[in-house]
Amino acid sequence: MTGPAQAVAEAGGRVLAGATRLLGRARPAAKPLHPHGRLAAGRLVRHGAGTSPGERSGVDWLDEPGSDEALVRTSRATGLPEPLPDIHGLAVRVPVEPDGYADLLFATTAWNRVGRHVLLPTRSVGPTLSTLLPYRCAAGPLVLGARRTGTSYRISWARVGGPWRELGELQVDETTEPDALVSFDPVLHHPPGITPYSWVTRLRERAYATARRSRGEDPTEE
Repeated sequence: MTGPAQAVAEAGGRVLAGATRLLGRARPAAKPLHPHGRLAAGRLVRHGAGTSPGERSGVDWLDEPGSDEALVRTSRATGLPEPLPDIHGLAVRVPVEPDGYADLLFATTAWNRVGRHVLLPTRSVGPTLSTLLPYRCAAGPLVLGARRTGTSYRISWARVGGPWRELGELQVDETTEPDALVSFDPVLHHPPGITPYSWVTRLRERAYATARRSRGEDPTEE
């Protein structure tokens, strides 16, 4: 990461951490961001990519078929009361080898090649969400997306600036459970073969550490 990029990421991280602290002080809650939500069981069914090089990411977790149980949480980022628009979040936790798990965090955005990187307030979860910031993989930067279809979500991936490629379907149990204090962190927990860029980590890590401190957790805990 270049010096200017590092400086921008550091500055952005400080701004996000400051905003997280202010939210925590203004609205006492166990979680300063996405304070209330709904938990549900689900299953992520990965269909597998085709044989064409353009259809494959080079990441086995994205390219190979599979099916994993999932923990799903939907929430509103700032906790504004309905029906006011808010940034909606979709958090997904799936098991990964050898004995860990991966957290995927989607937020409401547009679906086009530019809009997928811009947060979009909506009145409900969807219709389109993305991971907003890119992941690093062997084939270059990529982003994940989700399109709501009833109670399910069609999950896709795309190289930055490229078209969406279907990954699979996130099937969500219609029976949701009362919210619980579950901490999702895509910086610490990510799928095999894709990792956050260092500048993304710098941008987010201060806010996540601040959020963990607000819950009385060790901010460096894995």
